[in-house]
Amino acid sequence: MPAWTAHDTRLILCAAGAVALVVVLVVGARLHAFLALMIGSLLMGLLAGEAPNAVAISFETGVGGVLGNVGVVLALGTMLGRLLADSGGADRIAEVLVGRSGLRGAPWAMAVIAMLIGIPLFFEIGVVLLIPVIFTVARRLEGTGGVTAGGRNIPLLVGLPALAGLSVLHGLVPPHPGPLIAIAALRANLGTTLLYGLIVAVPTVVICGPLFALVASRWAVARPPEALLAKMTRETRAENPPSAAVTLGTILLPVALMLVRTVADLRLGSGSGVRRWCDLIGEPIVALLIGVLVALYTFGFARGIDRRSLGTLLGDSLAPAASILLIIGAGGGFKQVLVDSHIGTALATAAQHTGLSVLLLAWLVAVLIRLATGSATVATVTAAGIIAPVVAVSPSTNLSLVALAIGAGSLFLSHVNDAGFWLVNQYFGMSVRDTLLTWSLMETLISVVGMACVLGLSAVV
Repeated sequence: MPAWTAHDTRLILCAAGAVALVVVLVVGARLHAFLALMIGSLLMGLLAGEAPNAVAISFETGVGGVLGNVGVVLALGTMLGRLLADSGGADRIAEVLVGRSGLRGAPWAMAVIAMLIGIPLFFEIGVVLLIPVIFTVARRLEGTGGVTAGGRNIPLLVGLPALAGLSVLHGLVPPHPGPLIAIAALRANLGTTLLYGLIVAVPTVVICGPLFALVASRWAVARPPEALLAKMTRETRAENPPSAAVTLGTILLPVALMLVRTVADLRLGSGSGVRRWCDLIGEPIVALLIGVLVALYTFGFARGIDRRSLGTLLGDSLAPAASILLIIGAGGGFKQVLVDSHIGTALATAAQHTGLSVLLLAWLVAVLIRLATGSATVATVTAAGIIAPVVAVSPSTNLSLVALAIGAGSLFLSHVNDAGFWLVNQYFGMSVRDTLLTWSLMETLISVVGMACVLGLSAVV
C-alpha cells in the first residue's frame, strides 16, 4: 500500500482551492464560466507543480477531448431536436404524455422514458435527445404562469426525473462504458452485473428522480435560455405534423443503432465483417447522423418543408449551442488538468488507509476520484484498477456488487469540474447555486442511494 506524502496533501489542497476559486469567480465576481474555468485550471496545474507549458497542453487536450466527442454529439442532437420541435413532433409527444399522465404523472413518465432511451446511450446524448421533449412538456404544463399553484418550477419537476434516469443507467448498467470497464477489470460476470444493476437502478431512479424533483423544484429555479426555448418548443409549423409513432420511431432510431452495436460486440467475434459494420453504424456520432438524415424526411420533407427552409433551420439551430459548447469544453479542460496532476492517485492512497470493507472501499475510492477529476469514467477506470488487486485476494467478494459500488461512487457530487454540470446549468438556465442544489445534490443522492441498495443486495445474494 503506497505511503501518504506531503505532495499528496498539497495536491488535495490545490484541487480544493481551484474548485473554490471557480465558484467564487462565477458566483461572486459574475465572471463568465468559460473564463473562470480557464483561470482555475491554469492555477491548479501551476500550483500542483506541473510545467507551465504542460498545464496549457493539459487544458487544450481536455477541451479538445470533450468537444471532439460531446461537441459533435451536441451539434447533431441540437439539429435533431430542432427538427423534432419545428415539425410538431415534440408537441405531439408532449400532448400524448400530458394527456395521459397529467401533472402528477409527468415526472414519472419522464423518468421511464429516460430509462428506456438511456439503456444504450451516453448521458450527454440522452440529454440532447430529451431536451426538446422536456421543454415542450414543461411548456404545456406551466402555461404562462411559470410555476404551478404548489410553487414548483415545472422545467425542474419534469427535467430532474429524466436526468436521474439517464445518469443512473450511465453509471450502473451495462452496456455503458463505465460499468463495462469495471466488469472487465474485476473479471465480474456481465449478465449478473446487468441483472443486479437493473435491480439497483429502479429504486434509485424512483427516489432520486420523481420523488426528489417534487422537493427540489420548490427551492430552485430553472429559466431555460429564451433563444433555445423558442427553438425547442416551437408550435407546430407544418399542416400535417408527424404521428406519435413516427416521432418516437425517428428519435429512437439512434438508440436502436447503438443497441445493435452493443449486441454485435457481445455476440460476434472481433474479426466479423458484420460486427465491423455494426460498430460503424452504432458509433454515437454516426448513429445520430443517420437519425438526423432520417429526420430530414420524417420531420421535414414529409411535413411539406422545402430544402432551403431545412438548410436555414439546421443552421439556426446551432446558434444557441455555441456558448454551451465553450463552457462544456472548459469544464473538460479543468478535468484534464486535475487528471494530469495525479490527484486521483493521491486520493486513492488516502482511501486505502481507511480499513473499510471491500464494497465501501470501492465506493469511497470512486467518490474521491470523481470529486477530484469530475469524470465518472475516469473515476470508474481508476477505482477499478485500484480495487482489482484487493478483490483478487478476497475470493468471497461478490465481484458484480463491487463493480456496482464503483459505479455508484463515480456519480457522486457532479460540480464545476464536470462538463455534465455545465451542460445541465446552461440548458436549464440555472445559477451555479441552483445547479448545485438540484443537479449536484441529485447526483450525490443517486450515489448514496445506489450504494445503500448495493449493500442491501449484498445481504441477500
